[in-house]
Amino acid sequence: VQLVESGGGLVQIGDSLRLSCTASGRTFGMGWFRQPPGKDREFVGISWTGGEIVLADSVKGRFTISRENAKNTVHLQMNSLKVEDTAQYYCACKLELGGEYYWGQGTQVTVSS
Repeated sequence: VQLVESGGGLVQIGDSLRLSCTASGRTFGMGWFRQPPGKDREFVGISWTGGEIVLADSVKGRFTISRENAKNTVHLQMNSLKVEDTAQYYCACKLELGGEYYWGQGTQVTVSS
């Protein structure tokens, strides 16, 4: 499966941004990870086929994930962005529960003060 991301960019504190990711086929779970400068990759959130959505505590209340199953697409709506949200954001998916993650190429989000 291939994942294509879009929507990254340079924004200011408090702005909003939406990332999108489209998979080349059906997936079981689709979501997002991010890697801040000089840090390890971290979980942001994921949407499972059954409808369950899990978000990291650090983004709850500011980020939402939505999914268009018919289009194999997942969106990450990011509101009230903070400088600490600056990172390379990666779309990820699983084809089955417990399976490995497949990764997109990443898209940069920079939040400027």
